[in-house]
Amino acid sequence: MKQFGSFVLDTANECLWIGSAQIALQPKPFAVLRYLVDNPGRLITHDELLDALWPETFVQPQVLRTYMLELRKILGDDAGQPRFIQTLPKRGYCFVAPVTEGSAQRGRSKPVPVPAVELPRLVGRDRELARLNAELPRVASGERSIVFLSGEAGIGKTALTDALARQADESMAVARGQCVPGLERELFYPVLEALSGLCASPHGEAACQALARLAPEWLVPLGRYGAAQGRGPVVGDPTLEAVGRELMPGNLCAALEELAAAGPLLLVLEDLQWADGATLNLVSALARRRAPAQLMVVVTFRPRSAAGELKQLRHDLLLKHACAELALTPLSKSAVLELLACELKQESLLPRLAAFIFRRSEGNPLFTIAILNHLIAQGLLVQRTAAAPWELAPDFDESTAGIPDELVQMVELEIERLTAEEQRLLEAGSLMSVAFPAWAVAAALAKESNETEEACEQLARKAHFVLQAGQDELPDGSLSAFYAFSHGIYREVLWQRQGAARRARGHIRIAERLGQLFAGREAHVAREMAMHYEAAGSWQRGAGALRAAAQYARERHAQAEAAELLERALRIADHHAEAQDEARALRQELGALQVLQAPAPGKTFKRERRRPESLTIS
Repeated sequence: MKQFGSFVLDTANECLWIGSAQIALQPKPFAVLRYLVDNPGRLITHDELLDALWPETFVQPQVLRTYMLELRKILGDDAGQPRFIQTLPKRGYCFVAPVTEGSAQRGRSKPVPVPAVELPRLVGRDRELARLNAELPRVASGERSIVFLSGEAGIGKTALTDALARQADESMAVARGQCVPGLERELFYPVLEALSGLCASPHGEAACQALARLAPEWLVPLGRYGAAQGRGPVVGDPTLEAVGRELMPGNLCAALEELAAAGPLLLVLEDLQWADGATLNLVSALARRRAPAQLMVVVTFRPRSAAGELKQLRHDLLLKHACAELALTPLSKSAVLELLACELKQESLLPRLAAFIFRRSEGNPLFTIAILNHLIAQGLLVQRTAAAPWELAPDFDESTAGIPDELVQMVELEIERLTAEEQRLLEAGSLMSVAFPAWAVAAALAKESNETEEACEQLARKAHFVLQAGQDELPDGSLSAFYAFSHGIYREVLWQRQGAARRARGHIRIAERLGQLFAGREAHVAREMAMHYEAAGSWQRGAGALRAAAQYARERHAQAEAAELLERALRIADHHAEAQDEARALRQELGALQVLQAPAPGKTFKRERRRPESLTIS
């Protein structure tokens, strides 16, 4: 056993302990953590880690980032201020916490005593958990249950299946496996991971016996064939090579059914949007077989990332009433408030804090916790003493709070799976707002509109965080499709990836295209044009557009709106020494307008300094 911080790595039982609580780890994340803990204080390059854990197998380096995000979440680590795992950009990782040897203990003895922690509490999912628990009596009666659990990244699918597994009776065997991006071509990857954990569980002996009798070929990749035959593995054993030549899904179904005949079995396969076809065929077979089995299979996936084969499987099983579906939606504002109160161990929270985090997270639980931890790490949310309530720092500013590093890394990982051309499309879209029209993307990239719209349409089918949002009619009568980012954080990361010069070029092109579309009626869109000119730093053109908008407002007798537009135009003109003549003209025009408005005594026009809301990036 190896101890670091308040954690103990149990290498014998392949798990992690904190106090008396055992934290279950899937085999690959455990292997990554063990390798880092075994080599503390030194750089572990990406190649070294890949060679050590995936020998003679090609694996994309992005897989490591997925596991690091998972491990940091489990350890409560912060990539910006690491206590355990430090990222060395473009080089690798370093385990920075001191590691000491613990006493080797057998069986289920508790490791070195450390402060106990509470198990994570599931918030806002009572209805969904009750829906899953309702399947258990059916399973106990011998009726198999297949549930498709859908939801976007960070919405709480894993937390929900964790809660289901924790509530399961001791008689229920639990097997869990997870698909990983970059390993789509490795056959049965999540199934083998689930079987490996099952064989190492308290139900492992029965599982190995069932596999040895009905599906011995599945024991070979698990490294348990020799043990099941009562002997150690023999290199070059022709019998071993014969049974390991091909994995037979039908045999595995029979073995799982035999195991499920002795007691209920919960099989959880996560993130099947990245599953290989063979794994999906196995799920199909488990759902369609007629033999009685105390078997519950929970499949999780991201609906907008699901490939056609997974969608077809789900559709066919739903039509045949061979499965159920449960879709997770974002948490309500009250649930987010409850989650924050649980994390901070504080019943009452500042309304401003709760409102800010809910607005930024949009009800995504993973984003909620990440933003909360980010505020604490940045010193923007502070606790004066251990007994004092948490409060916002005096210099807290929502517009400059930033995005948590772990969310930036998660979004960057999603973006990097796209081609360079697709990334440029999304970056151009981020110059608008959370919703963006195809014509604006084409304008920012100086491309032809029809070609760009087709590319955006294909991208919306491919990228889970881009949605089709409808169509808009342009002044010439043509239609242009609208798209939207599934979450504002995706838009912000894409906006920040671009250099200032490229952003400025894109904003100016969009403003100019607006002027072309509304030729002769530029005043109708002058406010929007001005926002793009301001974002590009083209102050003089921005002031001119606002002045035109003010004139249009005066023609509509909207005097207050005209005054507000002239105030903004004057603020822009003040940025230019060359625009002093224009600034003087604007002041005269504004003064004349104020006289016409005849404001009440004591009323003044307040000049605010703020960025255009629709283009503000925190």
